[in-house]
Amino acid sequence: MSETAAAENRLGAFLKHRRSRLDAAAFGLSGSRRRTPGLRREEVAQRANISPTWYTWLEQGRGGAPSANVLDRIAHALMLTDVEREHLFLIGLGRPPEVRYRTGEDVSPRLQRVLDALETSPAIIRTATWDVVAWNRAATIVLTDYAKLAPERRNILRLLFCEPHVRAAQYDWDSVARFVVAAFRADAARAGAVSHVAEFVDELCRLSPEFAALWGDNDVRHHGDGTKRLRHPVHGTMSFEYSSFNVEGRADLSMLVHNPATPEDAERIKKLLSERAD
Repeated sequence: MSETAAAENRLGAFLKHRRSRLDAAAFGLSGSRRRTPGLRREEVAQRANISPTWYTWLEQGRGGAPSANVLDRIAHALMLTDVEREHLFLIGLGRPPEVRYRTGEDVSPRLQRVLDALETSPAIIRTATWDVVAWNRAATIVLTDYAKLAPERRNILRLLFCEPHVRAAQYDWDSVARFVVAAFRADAARAGAVSHVAEFVDELCRLSPEFAALWGDNDVRHHGDGTKRLRHPVHGTMSFEYSSFNVEGRADLSMLVHNPATPEDAERIKKLLSERAD
């Protein structure tokens, strides 16, 4: 192999480096008479259930493009982290792996502090299936007091279609409902959670004919950012500019922030917070 080809063999270099980090003893393999650290090529191949020759060719940059199945087995054999597995697919196939939906862990205290720092901006953390798992005080007084709800009821779609007070707060419920269903469908598919939400979708279809009709439209949209108006029972209509952000390192979570659209809206929220504190 030429020096140029060797330099461009990023897949082989990555595989070799990750192979060298593994402790043979941890796998019950003899550590004696090993000239280099880590597992041997044939040991990785055996763990991945592929041909030792084929694996050797991959490291040497002459095996051609591996299949996604082969890369997945190699990732498991090398005990790669999620980000390492993604990198393996990017350099091996030029694309990330198919997503594998997993229910997430609790929100970290650091992420909760980010929410709490947004004093006058209602903000929540939601999963890919639109369950609300964290929120700040402004969200409690403007959106919903999630702490008073059982965890299984803290779902944005369930609230929007099954709770009259949430529906009444929407300035244009029909438009909001259509948008939410389309964005939920896109998020669930992107996260690989289609089968995970199937039972939930069936339940909502039974509970709400309106949801069933919108779900049947098969519309998809990106949440992104935009404007939103809400009706407050005391302070009237409040306007917000909302933005959605992915949480780095947590493909299952996104942050949704509602910034008051005007100084007057911000003052209304400050007053609500003050009243709640009294």
